[in-house]
Order: sequence, then structure tokens, then C-alpha cells
Amino acid sequence: MTADLPPGLPMEVPTQDLPPRVRIHEVGARDGLQNEKATVPTEVKAEFIHRLADAGLTTIEATSFVRPEWVPQLADAEALFPLVRDLRDERDVALPVLVPNARGLERALALGARRVAVFASATESFAKANLNRTVDESLAMFEPVVARAKSGDAGKVHVRGYLSMCFGDPWEGPVPIARVVHVCKALIDMGCDELSLGDTIGVATPGHVQALLSELNEEGVHTDRIGVHFHDTYGQALANTLAALQHGVTTVDASAGGLGGCPFAKSATGNLATEDLVWMLNGLGIETGVDLGRLTATSVWMATHLGRPSPSRTVRALTGATTDPSPKES
Repeated sequence: MTADLPPGLPMEVPTQDLPPRVRIHEVGARDGLQNEKATVPTEVKAEFIHRLADAGLTTIEATSFVRPEWVPQLADAEALFPLVRDLRDERDVALPVLVPNARGLERALALGARRVAVFASATESFAKANLNRTVDESLAMFEPVVARAKSGDAGKVHVRGYLSMCFGDPWEGPVPIARVVHVCKALIDMGCDELSLGDTIGVATPGHVQALLSELNEEGVHTDRIGVHFHDTYGQALANTLAALQHGVTTVDASAGGLGGCPFAKSATGNLATEDLVWMLNGLGIETGVDLGRLTATSVWMATHLGRPSPSRTVRALTGATTDPSPKES
């Protein structure tokens, strides 16, 4: 029976063979806001990141050092990063940033960034749409970026390799596992410390997730270097996350309030909501260090700045918010 539980607390029923703790890689401030039609003020972004840290998140992706015309919503990277750097220096909160090329890396390093990410594609169509390069050309572009980040004079910066379209592509359909593994190995071989496997259009299913993870392991890519990044287009994000946890994955990307998509893949809907993830992990007895109440309040606060309710089911359930389906009087 759950009737006597305090509001907002699921019954904790641990399951065997799951990790005791999961690190949530929060992407709301970058991936969540990059697809917004309206530009969010820099000060609001900075407060959003601080509120996320206050809720207990210890890895918060802050921004992206891309050319402003590519992603106008993140054109304020130089202004934003100094406003949140105190979280890293004083509270040991990791603040990774995306860098698309050598110029983006130098901009990030100049501001003291110590965790960066490059973003590759498993498919030729998306590589062309996102980077205007083939897969091999994009990998060749990233190689000196990673080498520079890992050099001693750069402070041995931690590098994450994002890989998009790991399960399906809107132009090419299902993506062969062997192709994904090939690009993953290339990113690891060039020096990436960890990978994030992206289900960019949300078509993955649990069996597909476990098959890809198993093949990566067989090819020498260890699970402790893998994170997962699921979109909830078909309502499979939590199921896919659980499949990854059962395989031993302990890093899961999520976006506060379920914000985000991908500006270069129109069929990509929202990311896995961090609140939905925390609710499930709390119920499984898996530690995250995240205060669900504070996180929910943060997403509600951000929703007011965006002018629409949070798409997170957990946020709506805990706050009593609804999407009223009844027709309005004319």
C-alpha cells in the first residue's frame, strides 16, 4: 500500500543487479534551452544552473561554444560561464561545455573550462545536417580538438564524446549496431574519456539498448566509460534507461523538466525529464543525491520564464498541473 506515503515519495523497492548510485548528467541548461524559439536571458540561465546545483545535481552542462548563427540561443557562452564558474570552484560541481571545433575549444579554455564535449554522428545524413561533413571528416576535425584538450598545457581537460543517431536516423532509418560501435571506438581511440550514446529521435527499445551495450563491451569499450542519452518520442526513455542500468551503466543524461530536442533533427522531441528519472531511481533505491522537491520547483520556475508548463509527468503530478484537454468556449 502507498496511501500513507508523504506526497512526492515513491515506495522504495530495490531490485537486484542494479547499480547503487547513478550520476545524472544534467543537460537542461544547454540541450534543453538550445531549441527554444525565444532567447532566455543570460541571468536567467545562470540562476537556472545555480538552482539545479542547489537541488543536488553535480554535473550540469552549462553551454556550448558554437558559432552564434548555428545556435543563437547559446550565443552568450562567454557571458554565462563566468556567472556559474563559482559552482565548480567552491562546490565541486562539474560544468561541461560543448565545443564543435578547435576555435570553440580555445574559447572554452580561455574561460577556465575543464570539462568539454565534442559531438559526432553515427550516420552520414546527420553528420551532413549537423556539421556539414561526412562522419570521417567530422572525426578528423575532432581529433586535434581532443588532443589539444588532453595535452598537459591545457590542464588535461576531461573530454566527453557525444554520439548522435545511435539507434535510428530520420533520413536513414534504423542504424546498424556495427556502425555505431565503429564511431564509438574512434572517439575512444582519439582520447575521449567517456561516451554518451544518443537516441536522438527516440526510437530505441530496451533490447536494442542492451544489444548495443553488449557489442561495445565485446569490442573493448567498457561500460564504465558509457553514458546514455534518451529522448522520449515514443515513451521509451525510462524503459531504455532501466535496460542500460541492468547492463551496469551508471551515467544517465537527463534534462530538468523534460526540456529540449535537437535543432538539427526536427523529429527529435524532448529529452528524458530529470524528475521522471529521479522518481524511478528513488523507487529503485538508487542514490542520486538529488532533492526531487527542489528540482521540481526549479523546473516550475523555469517553465514560467518559458511561458509554458513543464512536459515532465512527474513535475505535473507533484504540482497538480494538468493539460486541460477540454475544448474552450468560443
